[in-house]
Amino acid sequence: MSKVIIYTDGGARGNPGPAGAGAVLINGDKTFELKKYLGERQTNNWAEYEAVALALAEAKEKGLAGRELEVRMDSQLVVEQLSGNWKIKEANLKLQAEKVRKLLKDFPSYKFLYVPRAQNKEADRLVNEAIDEAGA
Repeated sequence: MSKVIIYTDGGARGNPGPAGAGAVLINGDKTFELKKYLGERQTNNWAEYEAVALALAEAKEKGLAGRELEVRMDSQLVVEQLSGNWKIKEANLKLQAEKVRKLLKDFPSYKFLYVPRAQNKEADRLVNEAIDEAGA
């Protein structure tokens, strides 16, 4: 069984502002793209967490639960917080982290990796498409 690689990104224009989430799931030779508009008054960090949660839910829906995961994102803050290296101080981000941890229970092995923005262009594109398509 091959490892599932997920690239995620979330962003808000104005921070807070109109926000979107994007993800690219790679399962062997299959690639799935996902994007979602998240509303008018969200923060970048909240959107980053939401992108991970959306990607994990989609992976489960695609029958990928039980597989090894590697989640790559360009938010070092979220990577370090989800890896348990940095404390989460904001209450709304603690809730987001809990949502992600509940979804991770369906995957026996996972890790979060920070990647430079240049390696996360497709997920970033999906974030912007979600916000643009919402007319925000």
